[in-house]
Amino acid sequence: MHRFFRAGFVVMVCAAMVSLSAAANAKTRLLVNCFWPPQHYMCKQVLPTWGEWVKEATDGRVTITIPPKSVAAPPEQWSSVEKGIADAAPQFNGFVANRVTGPLVAMNPFIATADAQAMSEALWETYQKFFPNEYEGVHLLSMWVITPAELFSQTDTPINSIDELKSRKIWALPGTVANLMKKVEAGVVAGPAVQANEIISRGVVDAHVGLSPTAVRDFQVVPYTKSMTRFRSRIYSTSFSFVLSEKKWAEISPDDQKAITAASGPKFGRMAAKHWMDRDASALEEFKAADIKIIDADPAFEEALIAQSTFLTEGWIKKADAKGIDGQAAYDFYVKRVKELSKL
Repeated sequence: MHRFFRAGFVVMVCAAMVSLSAAANAKTRLLVNCFWPPQHYMCKQVLPTWGEWVKEATDGRVTITIPPKSVAAPPEQWSSVEKGIADAAPQFNGFVANRVTGPLVAMNPFIATADAQAMSEALWETYQKFFPNEYEGVHLLSMWVITPAELFSQTDTPINSIDELKSRKIWALPGTVANLMKKVEAGVVAGPAVQANEIISRGVVDAHVGLSPTAVRDFQVVPYTKSMTRFRSRIYSTSFSFVLSEKKWAEISPDDQKAITAASGPKFGRMAAKHWMDRDASALEEFKAADIKIIDADPAFEEALIAQSTFLTEGWIKKADAKGIDGQAAYDFYVKRVKELSKL
């Protein structure tokens, strides 16, 4: 009788060990959506690089697949992850301003730098130190900030004063820059970046603001651009979040979660930002070939625009405070860390 009991016990132990072994070696494939065009470096380089890091860190237990085209419109990336259409996706934070407030600190005016890696690292540090978890329904993997927007003229006259800016009809990215342009009484045609070429190429406007140099090239508006006004403190930049399904995250073992976390966070943020920086550098070289003049903003012009923009920063701080964030402290910390980390 005891022999049968011992034999049964051994069988149960072996079965449990096999089950644990199978669980440890279970493979998880993540469908990672990329809403940019298929040939964009986010789809071809940034996300695949992260996939290789994850695969290596988990000894092949977690791998990724990127669909050949986006499974959801750009504003719907977070929702597509929540609904299980995709397992993970990058999300432009401006499209989810009704959900997150903290990460929008990086989108305040005149605190950006050409060093997107510095901004990305500073944003992650600020998130860790000041922000509550606003990512209900998804698991936050990383954040990053892209290279800043600049101010461009489509006429032979560069824009280097408030009066000149007020005389223009200008395409502006919705949100911060569009609201600032309205405040200074420029004629504003606001629209998403994907519509910039249509508006600019048709001559509807004679200036544009909201695109970085690489975006000017990517959206093929170089032929319509005559000059760029560069501010010491860049006028605006945008932040993104990289989110994963909570349900999918729960299916991954604690050890592999730890490995994925190490491959994400600031490591991913710096890598993604570096791609934007490299492409900005090459775009500026193309500007020279296209005879696009680059001028530094007159300090008086920059000071006047900064003074006009304070309502935007005050608005973010007030909204952050309402979310339980110490808005002023978070803003000051982010600005301080960007300056300390920036190498440009």
